[in-house]
Amino acid sequence: MEWRAVKATRVLKALLRSGWNIKRQRGSHRILTKAEWPDVTFAFHDSEEIGPRMLSRIGKRTGLTPEQL
Repeated sequence: MEWRAVKATRVLKALLRSGWNIKRQRGSHRILTKAEWPDVTFAFHDSEEIGPRMLSRIGKRTGLTPEQL
């Protein structure tokens, strides 16, 4: 399955379901943490569309797959 553009809210919910937690937040910047993974900065407004290239990068850094969305 290929990546397709989705809302940032949907991506964040998928990350939280897969075990990521919000370590801290300031505005739209959230620092996500998960055991055995380096921290990831999620800097998107909730209604913002995230395109396929950025979703691919997020997937590589977090282990998220297109099927998890």
